[in-house]
Amino acid sequence: MSRFLRLGLPAATLFTLITCEVVTNGPLLRVDERLSRALVHPDRFSEFLADLGNAQVAVPVLVVALAYDAWRGRATGRGLWWLPPSAAALLMALLPAIVLPLKDWTARPGTPVMPPGTGFFPSGHTATAAIAYGSATLLLLPRLRSPAARRALVGCCAALVLGVSYGLVRRGWHWPLDVVASWCLSTVLLTALTLVISRSRHRSSSGTPGSGSVPGSAATSPGLAGRSGSRGSRTSSTPRSG
Repeated sequence: MSRFLRLGLPAATLFTLITCEVVTNGPLLRVDERLSRALVHPDRFSEFLADLGNAQVAVPVLVVALAYDAWRGRATGRGLWWLPPSAAALLMALLPAIVLPLKDWTARPGTPVMPPGTGFFPSGHTATAAIAYGSATLLLLPRLRSPAARRALVGCCAALVLGVSYGLVRRGWHWPLDVVASWCLSTVLLTALTLVISRSRHRSSSGTPGSGSVPGSAATSPGLAGRSGSRGSRTSSTPRSG
């Protein structure tokens, strides 16, 4: 819960403020439009970066991470091994149901580069990249023992999301605030996923019985061990007939 208060709550607050600005056509949109005009410069490289946020690219990466985490969890016999990959898959599946109503409600038009139309806030490509690559990172991080490997994985995830964001703005496919709002929304969702993953793995690790204990055996039943020991002592003290 403290992690949600540190990350999720500020992100949710910022997302709400940006959304209010978009709905009310607030003064922050003027700054956003000026920034967009300064950054837009369509080229092949920006288009390539933006395409990394396509579902056809990002979702298969998550599927590989889901399969690997499920395979490792089941192989190690960890309790609730299915919960983290299932939660990540569910979050990815529910993302359109979260983003599309926001697009319809805000009805923000696109940049001058885009044809007439609405539904550009928040950025769906940015949210897809953040949730797919972010969820894959959260699943794989506990599997890595080296701190350097963990830092490399987090850095790779951040580079992918930032690359998609830059490509969308540079190409003119989204306003900068569209992208920032998706960062905030994705932070809230990934923070919730982090809580699910950490709690499920904590419960599974604390609830796994030790390898040397067998339920019902004399070694794990003090009462049986005591009674058998007392019977053995009485038998050994009885004199033999000769």
